[in-house]
Parts: sequence; C-alpha cells; structure tokens
Amino acid sequence: MNQKFSLEGKIALVTGASYGIGFAIASGFAKAGATIVFNDINRELVDKGLAAYKEAGLKATGYVCDVTDEQQVKDTVAQIEKEIGVIDILVNNAGIIKRIPMTDMSAADFRRVIDIDLNGPFIVSKTVIPGMIKKGHGKIINICSMMSELGRETVSAYAAAKGGLKMLTRNIASEYGAYNIQCNGLGPGYIATPQTAPLRERQADGSRHPFDSFLIAKTPAARWGTPDDLTGPAVFLASGASDFVNGHILYVDGGVLAYIGKQP
Repeated sequence: MNQKFSLEGKIALVTGASYGIGFAIASGFAKAGATIVFNDINRELVDKGLAAYKEAGLKATGYVCDVTDEQQVKDTVAQIEKEIGVIDILVNNAGIIKRIPMTDMSAADFRRVIDIDLNGPFIVSKTVIPGMIKKGHGKIINICSMMSELGRETVSAYAAAKGGLKMLTRNIASEYGAYNIQCNGLGPGYIATPQTAPLRERQADGSRHPFDSFLIAKTPAARWGTPDDLTGPAVFLASGASDFVNGHILYVDGGVLAYIGKQP
C-alpha cells in the first residue's frame, strides 16, 4: 500500500510554488520521494522559494518563468527536461485573484486573471503532455476552487477562470486518458494563506472580520483550512493510487459545498 502512494523516482513541476499552497504541495511530494521543480514569475520569488525549501530540509530546483508566456514555458520545460528529466507530475498552481465588484472591474483586470488562472494551466499542460505521452504516463493536477462551483460578490473573473479550469481538467482527461495520463482538479476551500489574510484580519474593536465569521458558520469543520490539509489529497492524485481516477475534482473544503449553513 505504501508503494501505491510513493512518488519515488518521479519528477514534479509545481507552478508558483515559492510559498503558500504550492509550497505545501511540493513539500508533500518531496517527502513522498519526488524530485521537485518549481517556477515563479521573478527571481526574487524563486530565491525566496529556494530558501524556504532549504530551511525545510528539502531539495528543489527553481526557474524564473511566466506561465502566460508560451515561449518562456516551452524554453523552461525544455531546460527542465535537459537538466532534471521529463516531467511525470504537473501541478498548475500559479494563480491570482482580484476582489473587485464586477461593474467596477476593468476588462484588462478581468483578462489578467483569466490569463494567469486559466490560460496558464492550458499553456503549461500542452507543453508537458508530449513528454508524458512519450514516457507512457503522467499526472496533471489543476488547482481549482470552490469558485469552480459557486459564485460570490467581487470574484467574477476568478470564478470564471476556475469554472473554466474545471472544464479544462475534464477535457484533458477526455483527450489524453488513453495515453495513461490522469488529469484531476484539487479544489481547496478557504485556506489560511497570505492571499486570504485580508479576510481574517481582526477589526478595530477586536472582533472577527465579517467574512471570517460567515465562513466559520458555513463550514462543518468550523475552521479555515491549512496548506498542509491539501498535501495528502495532492499526493493521492499524483500517485499510482489514483491511476483510475480521471477528470475528477476533489474538493478539500471542510464540508462547505455539502452544507446549506446554520439557521439564523
């Protein structure tokens, strides 16, 4: 059974994995035996990530690469294949969110979110799939979201991108499943990361942020998730244990999507 979940001998590329969810997933992969490769958009973030992996006692190789730039992605994947080896596991983690009411949001801001959160996974996936086909296997994990299923105020671009990413996940599974490539989504609930920190800030009177209170009431687990809550599910989707799981979105949300909420 341990062999089923082992990632020994596998090369994993986790995009945007200098910190937060990507860092936690990559760290989990490393502890399961994988060789870790990650990218970020600039040298400062890559160096920050390298220092974090070193501090955690983990080995990782970092590359500067913008996932929305097709030529950069091609060049980076070619460099990884030359220096490390052909990628076995891809996690499309890099992403942004802009919390702006839809009628106040510029088309440029909307396009920027779509470009990083949806076009980026398309570009990176299409670049690594040929190597996976030649190798005879591959795992692609797209970091979806509860916003792949739900909408809420101020996240129109993010919800549109993550809903599209859910369907891109299913289409990759449909198109390349015959090549022994499994593509699944991992859908975090609200996770305590720097990106969500503004939603957890205490108010001037010491009370909880209104959204913080709302979320705790809406979550059967009665807490925010942590990046570590995602490592086990991610290892499962990256390992041989999930070889007949394809086109699935695994939500790790503490039960939010299953729960209507408490009666006022």
